[in-house]
Amino acid sequence: MNDDVRRLLDLADGHAAAGRGADAVPLYAEATDRALAADDLPAATRGALALAQGQRFDATPGLIPARLHDVYVRVEEPTARAALAAALARVWVYASRPHRAVPFAAVALEIAREAGDPVLLADCLDATLTAHWGPDDLDRRRGWAQELDDVVAHLRDPKARLQAHLWGLTVAFELLDLPRIHRNLRALEDLGAGNAEARFFAASRRLAADLMLGRLDTAAYLRELAEDAARQAFIADGDGVRHAMTAYPAMLLGDRETCAAEADEFEEFARAEGAPTVLAEAGLLWAAAGRADRAAAVAGQFGGDTLAGLPADMDWLLILQCVLDAALAGGVREVVESAVALLTPYENRSVVNAGAVMFHGVTDDPLSRGNALLGNETAAARQRARALATYRRIGAVWWRERLEAQGGATRMRLRPADGGLWSVGPDATPVTLPAMRGLEYLHHLLARPGVDVAALDLVGPQTVHQPGTGPSADAKALAAYRRRLATAAPDERAAIEAHLRSVTGLGGRARENGSNAERARVAVRKAIVAALAKIAECEPEAGRHLYTQVSTGAACRYDPDPAAPITWLL
Repeated sequence: MNDDVRRLLDLADGHAAAGRGADAVPLYAEATDRALAADDLPAATRGALALAQGQRFDATPGLIPARLHDVYVRVEEPTARAALAAALARVWVYASRPHRAVPFAAVALEIAREAGDPVLLADCLDATLTAHWGPDDLDRRRGWAQELDDVVAHLRDPKARLQAHLWGLTVAFELLDLPRIHRNLRALEDLGAGNAEARFFAASRRLAADLMLGRLDTAAYLRELAEDAARQAFIADGDGVRHAMTAYPAMLLGDRETCAAEADEFEEFARAEGAPTVLAEAGLLWAAAGRADRAAAVAGQFGGDTLAGLPADMDWLLILQCVLDAALAGGVREVVESAVALLTPYENRSVVNAGAVMFHGVTDDPLSRGNALLGNETAAARQRARALATYRRIGAVWWRERLEAQGGATRMRLRPADGGLWSVGPDATPVTLPAMRGLEYLHHLLARPGVDVAALDLVGPQTVHQPGTGPSADAKALAAYRRRLATAAPDERAAIEAHLRSVTGLGGRARENGSNAERARVAVRKAIVAALAKIAECEPEAGRHLYTQVSTGAACRYDPDPAAPITWLL
């Protein structure tokens, strides 16, 4: 090996061992180029394989794959060729080009099986798993992950063991297999006792499990542990994981300020690298920050054919999940429709950020909310019930409480049905009522909760204005009644108040007898009272609620009850 190349590699190794990856990467690149120029393939292989560790997730790869390939096509020694093919596969996946990774992973695994070297086989199984990270490959991942676990069972090599435990953990999260999650976390922590890289992964993945299970008090300690480990090891994605370890606890804690700050960081990285996964996460964080405008802006970037054109690779479910949440928060209906259509074939699936960095709930969760928005009530109810059952089973407290809060209102119908009839009552068991003018008025009020609607507006323009015949009570009489209220006995007070209500309108002004407004007030009240009586006869719960929350008069109004929320399906 050329002395200059060896010195470069040794210097780079020293930086990497001290956690100075930014200093190591350019030295590995220079050493690889010099070794290739000198036709020193062992040195070039060593440099290229080390250089591959500097590829960040979801970032443009630069010349890393080109340098690896330059070495790969010149090396004939089988084990070196397999290691280079495995590295190429991982680099292309991390660069969001999984279709380029698959053939290299296949070559690597074929050579490794023939070579009989368990450490090499573990590395090539890791590359194969990485190249088949899409939502349709879960069954294959289960098999390869089990094989990888069997291969490392009697190995001491820390890298091989780390690969096996990380894949075991990732698949366990995908299957929501809690015993397996805890078993692999424990194995990572044991490995981390003597290995800084493993300690980094153990701390960050322990946080993912803690957050899933609603434990928020460990976030600061685990983040500090991961940051300390990253200073001692060459972790290309250490900074990105650190941001995730800050953002997601903030999301679960309701810390909107931190969510907004991290959303800015995520969006800036996504813009610089063209990273759809990180952009989608930015949208989710903007929603968590209460910034519907920014969430909508991010969701809008996935409009048109963008979402459908994304490759179904390692983070495809994550992107759809985050984009759907952002679109729901921002009210971007077009994107909600696209995301729901793409995600529906993957109902009842767990969504995990690549490498189990974070648990993102189950697909049924945002699907239920998306379908509710789109009016697909049967699908929404089924998905919501299944998501809640899953969250209860695994103890995902925050996820369950969020879904209950977002979709916990009673769902009631009050809407026209076929044949001029009306569908009224609980969404699951509505009744059919004949058409009534009062149902139309109620429908109008329920569509505008908390808004005063004039009775004249409810009856519509068919009512022709006619002048009134004068006020039903003059100003002196009204003043006398009001003075009497101050000293009246309870029974007399009630009688006076009733009379005042009958002869006054908005603002206590005297109501005109026979006026258009008065006739509208009376007509609307009678129609609504008749409709409420019919509703109460068939659906007492809905009737009681509406009797309490609907007020009539010259202006009519429906005020929702925050203590007993109802989602009206109109």
